Amino acid sequence: MISNSTTTTSSIKEEYERRLDKDYTIFVNKQLGKGGFGQLYLGRNIRENTLIAIKVEEQVQRSHLTMEFQILKELQGEGIPKVYRLHNGHKHNYLIMQLLGKSLDKLFSDTNRKFSIKTVSQIGYQMVQRLEYVHSKGYIHRDIKPGNFLIGKNLDCKKIYIIDFGLSKKYIDKNNNHILYKEGKGLTGTARYVSLNTHYGIEQSRRDDMEGIAYNLIYFAKGKLPWQGVKTKNKKEKHKKIMEFKEEYIPEKLCDGLPEEFPTLLKYARKLDFDEKPDYKNIKIMFKQL
Repeated sequence: MISNSTTTTSSIKEEYERRLDKDYTIFVNKQLGKGGFGQLYLGRNIRENTLIAIKVEEQVQRSHLTMEFQILKELQGEGIPKVYRLHNGHKHNYLIMQLLGKSLDKLFSDTNRKFSIKTVSQIGYQMVQRLEYVHSKGYIHRDIKPGNFLIGKNLDCKKIYIIDFGLSKKYIDKNNNHILYKEGKGLTGTARYVSLNTHYGIEQSRRDDMEGIAYNLIYFAKGKLPWQGVKTKNKKEKHKKIMEFKEEYIPEKLCDGLPEEFPTLLKYARKLDFDEKPDYKNIKIMFKQL
């Protein structure tokens, strides 16, 4: 994630700084986060003396960072972290990007795990906006969760960015046709927020990203989802239990006590056809009015 901000490294003290190449260094003792496909560290742009973010993975046969770098280059635009370079070291790959602020998940924790309806509505508007842009480029995200939405820094502190495209894929093929409907797929994404169709093993499409947003917004508005903290023997049983909760909690029951816009979005997302384009415009209007 790299930044246009004027932040310098003057406030960074006693961190082990290692040079990657003539332009960038990494603070190997300053880890910013950790994901399924690598760790995120603070770094520095030597030429501009500004702070950046560097995602690191061990070199493997199928590099997730190489794929993510290519996707990010295609997606560069509003609400997408700027990507600068993919550096291949001796044992690791380094994706050099814009430095962003806190994730929505961290901000949620900082506010005792409860946002106001106004805040959730503003978040919902921008999340749908980001999804609309990503989908317009032919990609689905496939891991819509609070940790994958970050606010910007400084003048961008009210802008939400969508990050982590390690699980993303094209839903449009090389002939500009929608991918085919398939069954028997494994669960891709974060079980807490994936769609019911993803639990059922159906190939994901734009509708699944939209259903993921609905679960995120309900989570922000209520502070918790009913299937959080479910105890099972293994991951397979856990996924099955979460699916059963989602089946049991129809939109009205899940959104009890919330404005009608919340169950409306969830019902709408669940009714979308596999290759149907979501009505981003009216969903954004709905949250703007709320």
